[in-house]
Amino acid sequence: MKLASYMLAGFGALSALPAHADDLFVPPPGCALTMTVQLRECQVANHFQCASDPGGERWISYADGQGEYFLSRIDHQTRWVESISLETGEIDYLDVQASADHASFDTLLDAGRDDYDFVTLNNFGETRRYVGHDQLTGQTVTIDGVPLERSEFSVKTLDGAGNFISSRSGLQFISRKMRVFFGDSEDYKNAFGDEASSASPPASFAFPGDAGFGASTPVFDCDMMMTQLDMGQTRWKAEQ
Repeated sequence: MKLASYMLAGFGALSALPAHADDLFVPPPGCALTMTVQLRECQVANHFQCASDPGGERWISYADGQGEYFLSRIDHQTRWVESISLETGEIDYLDVQASADHASFDTLLDAGRDDYDFVTLNNFGETRRYVGHDQLTGQTVTIDGVPLERSEFSVKTLDGAGNFISSRSGLQFISRKMRVFFGDSEDYKNAFGDEASSASPPASFAFPGDAGFGASTPVFDCDMMMTQLDMGQTRWKAEQ
């Protein structure tokens, strides 16, 4: 809880600062930026690691054309350890004890498929259960010089009583070397019958010393997204 509160306060303070001339993302004290990924649909993800976190964990900060909106912390097995909505203040945590089958990146790499059934709790008193799988398709692709493998996924979200909330399915990319997932395309449905599709795959990668490393402003498809906003359409956001 201390770390989450600190991160939320820290990023709130950063977002209140005047924009730098070079518009750089600045991680909290004690943390080091490792990678910047420009995504489609006017989003950018900055990956960073903090000395106070267990080894293998990383944070990912997502921003769209209006600024940072979401933080995600994952571990060495790519489990969703913690996530923070900078817009609503909602903080979700992995409930280790209540989770029946944790996500395992090692299992996915070794067997080609990983099934999971895990539970999260949030600071609003809500329980969420996620049941699904990731599976490698055998396809490989290189984006901006980074070799990736394609995977498909399907996951349904239930409340604490087992009632259906929503489902997501689609395609993603993985990097074996970096041990991380990147989004691609997905379809979403909820219990009210609403349906939507989105596609925000990586478009470019920047590492220390590269042009674009630390960029806090997205660059791809932003004119299109601003047009959609002007028309009153909902903007879609990444969650991992």
